Amino acid sequence: MFTTSVRTARRLCYARSLICHIPLPFSSKAISVSSTLSRALLCSSSVTATAAVTVTTCFYSTSGTNHLDLIRDNTNNSNRNTAYPVSDGKELVSPRYTDAYAAIELALDSVVKVFTVTSSPNYFLPWQNKSQRESMGSGIDLGQRQRGPRYNSEMTLSYSMTCGDNISVTKGVVSRVEPTQYVHGATQLMAIQIDAAINPGNSGGPAIMGDKVVGVAFQNLSGAENIGYIIPVPVIKHFISGVEECGKYVGFCSLGLSCQPAENVQLREHFRMHPEMTGVLISKINPLADAYRVLKKDDIILAFDGVPIANDGTVPFRNRERIAFDHLVSMKKPNETAEVRVLRDGVENEFSITLQPLQPLVPVHQFDRLPSYFIFAGLVFIPLTQPFLHEYGEDWYNTSPRRLCESALRELPKMAGEQLVILSQLLMDDINAGYERLAELQVKKVNDVEVKNLKHLRQLVDGCGEGSLRFDLDDERVIVLNYQLAKVATSRILKRHRIPSAMSNDLIDKHEVEVGTDLASPS
Repeated sequence: MFTTSVRTARRLCYARSLICHIPLPFSSKAISVSSTLSRALLCSSSVTATAAVTVTTCFYSTSGTNHLDLIRDNTNNSNRNTAYPVSDGKELVSPRYTDAYAAIELALDSVVKVFTVTSSPNYFLPWQNKSQRESMGSGIDLGQRQRGPRYNSEMTLSYSMTCGDNISVTKGVVSRVEPTQYVHGATQLMAIQIDAAINPGNSGGPAIMGDKVVGVAFQNLSGAENIGYIIPVPVIKHFISGVEECGKYVGFCSLGLSCQPAENVQLREHFRMHPEMTGVLISKINPLADAYRVLKKDDIILAFDGVPIANDGTVPFRNRERIAFDHLVSMKKPNETAEVRVLRDGVENEFSITLQPLQPLVPVHQFDRLPSYFIFAGLVFIPLTQPFLHEYGEDWYNTSPRRLCESALRELPKMAGEQLVILSQLLMDDINAGYERLAELQVKKVNDVEVKNLKHLRQLVDGCGEGSLRFDLDDERVIVLNYQLAKVATSRILKRHRIPSAMSNDLIDKHEVEVGTDLASPS
């Protein structure tokens, strides 16, 4: 099978006269596609001067009949085989009655290319943005029909390419359906693995099976060939319904648990599991989760909403398939309850748990939010976020400060609104001389008071008034400043580096904004 693409309809005359002789691997003959290409182009009455036309020919047959094999019509009348005669006496099915043609027709009507110009925040210098850059992606009309694919199902991917302006179409086969780490969300949700190439600029393009959309292309597996992933319809619908109900994206629900498989026989015997019991062992619970109220470490989760959980943490999924039980949790809506059956000290218990999206101690993304910062005496304080760690490059896990990286990935919040505040850098001045090697450390206390978040740190600094100001950092490091001298130095440092404000807008109290407005107003 081969594909011929025509960029615009103005090349129609040239396409009609095109003769391709392609030796097929299972035949010593060559196939002429001049009339085939012309007829396929004429069949598409919806082609405009700016549309991309993709024609897929059928397989050439070397059987004794000397006829091209017919591709069965996939419309409701599945017994109809419609063929058109060609100049050499062979028969060819109309491309209008093939799945590939239906997918291309759908793609032409629904796929759009998105152009953007962005200026991202600079997390190393949080008071300014980076240089603007252009980027592009693909999109699809949400009104299209949807369905779910099966293993080995063939699908068509349609998207806009970075190396051209016209739509690009490729095919792939479903290899696997399971929870996968989403790069954009840093969470595990159900995804469909396919063997079609997905490259930069393809994200947002639809995956089409027949005349239905089965997902959206969004990432590939680096270091591997032709392994791509698409977001399936259930995840897309869950996202859209959440935005419609809440007015904004709030995330996917989580139990807030870290669980260990109970596949070892001795482990199950130790926790008094009967031979017919299966489940997973709770090893850690997020203090902000509702599960923290009723569940305990070393509990065994036997079932979720009546669905038994296997010792490897999976539950039944479709026909003879299994999937991690986290998928059942992620498909819940915020504030919905789930019934969890738990084995504790050899006794089975039933608990009702309210599910909510849980925010990590170190945010994974900062969409639609500018970075927070607070500068005092040249000390730049920020809350630790993964976008800050990403500034260390693509290999940020190995190049960023090891302790900060481990805290970002492993630590859990102890209270609502908690942030991990760090001293990101020092803007050098005489006031902070000798402290330049203390950057990239967490701030534990200010004047012996534990720091809850960046706004709390700012309040502790402003409340010092007179005397010495002490910061206790990680590694038992200490910074001591004279408050009055440091306050004077702050203005000098801000002016030197042309920084408009000593803090981000989210740290400014409402009454301070009102006072500033009154002072700026004419009397």
